[in-house]
Amino acid sequence: MKFFSYESRFSQLLLKLCYACYLNLLWLICSLPVFTMGAATTALYYACLKIIRNEEGNVGAAFFRSFKKNFKQATVLWLILLGAGLFLGFDVYTVWHLRAVAAGNVAVMWTIVLAVLFAVTVVYVIVLVHVFPLLASVENTNRAMLKNALLIGTHYLFATILVFAVHFAMFYSVVAVFTPLIIFGEGLCAMISCWLLNSILISVSGVPEEDEA
Repeated sequence: MKFFSYESRFSQLLLKLCYACYLNLLWLICSLPVFTMGAATTALYYACLKIIRNEEGNVGAAFFRSFKKNFKQATVLWLILLGAGLFLGFDVYTVWHLRAVAAGNVAVMWTIVLAVLFAVTVVYVIVLVHVFPLLASVENTNRAMLKNALLIGTHYLFATILVFAVHFAMFYSVVAVFTPLIIFGEGLCAMISCWLLNSILISVSGVPEEDEA
């Protein structure tokens, strides 16, 4: 039957879901040391972009090729973002509680500081959403990667919101609705994100080189 043929949309959807589970497992294993999460995420997006562009070949080989190739730069970027995220989170937590116990002009001051911190958090999330897909697509300096991630994220704000929504929906579903969905986890999020970002990445950076045979 055509419905179950390899070329049918249903079969291709099931294949991509299987790829998502497989890549999610690779991502989880390679992210366990925590400091390697940047390289693992870059490799995940690289493999997912190959799948979305129907260039997958050996998915596992593509994942580990990117993991090895981008390990140093991805790790540096991840540690920078991790440190910035922890610092920002601590600041928001502290100012939130200071504002709660303050009154009068002091409360107004802390409210302004909190608003600034929330604005910085939005910038941080935009960069975090785009920097690893960008690293999976092009070669550039760390500074340029962070800058371009912000520029792309603000220019294509609707896509940024959708990608963030996909990750939030998966997180909420795993934590509050159906925990076994973790088998798809970041693998499915990255697959959907690559589908959303593919044309953007092509327009700003070109298609990555095909894997060697």
